[in-house]
This record gives sequence, C-alpha cells and structure tokens, in this order.
Amino acid sequence: VQLQASGGGAVQAGGSLRLSCAASGSIFSINNMAWYRQGPGKQRELVAAISEDGSTNYAESAKGRFTISRDNAKNTVHLQMTSLKPEDTAVYYCNAAIKALASSYYYQRWGQGTQVTVSS
Repeated sequence: VQLQASGGGAVQAGGSLRLSCAASGSIFSINNMAWYRQGPGKQRELVAAISEDGSTNYAESAKGRFTISRDNAKNTVHLQMTSLKPEDTAVYYCNAAIKALASSYYYQRWGQGTQVTVSS
C-alpha cells in the first residue's frame, strides 16, 4: 500500500494550486485522509483533514482558502489551494489511515511529499 502525491509547483502570491494524492495497493478501506505541510525550519503541521463520510477539519491558516476533498471510489484525496501566500511555502504530505486486505488494523501511511513554493 502506498500514497503518491502530485500537483506541487511554484506560483506567485495570490495564485492557486491543486494537490492530489492517490492510494494504491491491496486496500480494504481508508478512514481519515489529510494533508500536512512542513515549511523551512518548521515542524510538520496539519493543514486539512477529511473523514470517510466527508467531514472536514482545517488549520486556521487554511480556512477560507483551502478545500480538501476525496473520492472514495478512486482512493484519492485532493487539496485545492487558493489565495496562496509566501508563508504557504512548504513540502506538502498526504496522509491516510488505511486498512490493507490482509490486515485487521488501520495504519497511517504517508506520501512522498510535494513542494509548493509561493513567491511574493
């Protein structure tokens, strides 16, 4: 089971980016999915999370600008980011609690990270 993130890049302040993350492998079910980020010299922090039934949770810095969504049929999670600011510059990681076919438990999985750079 693995997560593959994509969609990062470099934009100017005020611009938009859409991140995507796809889970693949022998998946039985996926519980919560989320996006985290780690800026230069900072600790990794939660940006947004979404439950299996679609309930969402956002960091204060993301509210009103970012939207998290998921497609349960495709095992994907997306993060639509608008009105980007230089302080949004970070490596963004997707995260998901996944139960594999051969497992009785959910395990946290991380994607490889995708760089988002916002210039002023």
